[in-house]
Amino acid sequence: MSHPLRVTCVPLSLLLLVLFCLSESIRADEPETIRIGIIGLDTSHSSNFSQILNDPDSKYEEFKHCKVVAAYPQGSQTIKESLESVPEITEAVKKQGVEIVPSIEALLEKVDAVLLESNDGRVHLEQALPVLKAGKPLFVDKPIAGDLTDVIAIYEAAEHFKTPVFSSSSLRYTDGAKKINGGVIGEIIGCDAYSPCPVESTHPDFYWYGIHGVETLYTIMGPGCETVVRVATPETDVAIGTWKNGRIGTFRGRRKASNGYQGGYGGTAFGTKGIEQIGSFSGYEPLLVEVVKFFRTGKAPVTPAESIEIYTFMSAADLSKQKAGTPVRLADVAHQAREAAKKKLAPYLQSP
Repeated sequence: MSHPLRVTCVPLSLLLLVLFCLSESIRADEPETIRIGIIGLDTSHSSNFSQILNDPDSKYEEFKHCKVVAAYPQGSQTIKESLESVPEITEAVKKQGVEIVPSIEALLEKVDAVLLESNDGRVHLEQALPVLKAGKPLFVDKPIAGDLTDVIAIYEAAEHFKTPVFSSSSLRYTDGAKKINGGVIGEIIGCDAYSPCPVESTHPDFYWYGIHGVETLYTIMGPGCETVVRVATPETDVAIGTWKNGRIGTFRGRRKASNGYQGGYGGTAFGTKGIEQIGSFSGYEPLLVEVVKFFRTGKAPVTPAESIEIYTFMSAADLSKQKAGTPVRLADVAHQAREAAKKKLAPYLQSP
């Protein structure tokens, strides 16, 4: 005998419970949103980074679970170019839905990680210390500081407070550099890098903008430079570094580039299997992808030792210029700066 079709009715409350559990399970698989804060609204990086990270239609998966939520405007207190930029950049950042706060302490209450963007490297140590004490992962934009002593002090403080720090120029992440570091020309024999190099009198010559070309050089060569010789004229600087394995890398700073800060980045990498062009600026997105990964994992893609060496190279190049092109050992420059950094940090790292 055939049986009539039996229809089992599921109570609505049970169905809603199942749907709720499914939705919660999906949410549990999604990464938590990282709330990012910015210190310093005196550079276009602040508005550019906010626009990229807060773009709801971004094609970058890494940016979908992070957002710039707050910013503290104060950057340089003395550099005219920076001071004049604050009002315009503040308005641009506010349009991205970012809250403007009155202090770094207020910022830290609202965020999980921090972009230190102040254009003036001389204020970076002071601004970084409360972030490091609070245990918030910190990205420090170029220049890391206004001198090598403060560069080392920031990393020493980070180690003391067990808070990760990452710094890099966006030029580290050019498409050409990725290809070269992937082994397309074999083992690297040498590199010639270049960039615009306008100076700011308050900073060592290469810190202000030559950092882009020097970072390009180190992206290809890696750490291990022993000595630097610098040749300087009013229009051009050339710093020649000799690495411990006999390799030679150069940085050419274009002092009077016709287009100022824009354009003219790149270089040539020499390998055991060929020669390859490094390529120019590939946008801010590749750098920000690495920054967001760093915020999530706490692991910097560039080691503190390499970042410190980059700034040691630039400081040694300044000293070589002062000595009319005499070779300068990076180890000597670093030793003096480390001793000065210990003395400078001592009052901040004492137990209460």
